[in-house]
Amino acid sequence: MASMSHSTAGDPAPELIDRLRLIEAQPLDARAEAYTAVHDELARHLASAPTDTQSASRP
Repeated sequence: MASMSHSTAGDPAPELIDRLRLIEAQPLDARAEAYTAVHDELARHLASAPTDTQSASRP
């Protein structure tokens, strides 16, 4: 299974869409595992993203 790029250049959406299409073509039990893997990967990516605490405190 392909992993998503952690690059900031370009649009990662086409790669994610292709990956989701592949998941949808799988049997139900395999889809559940694959969606869990995508969820975990996205959660890790979001957790490692820089935060902008200054803009959150602006009115």
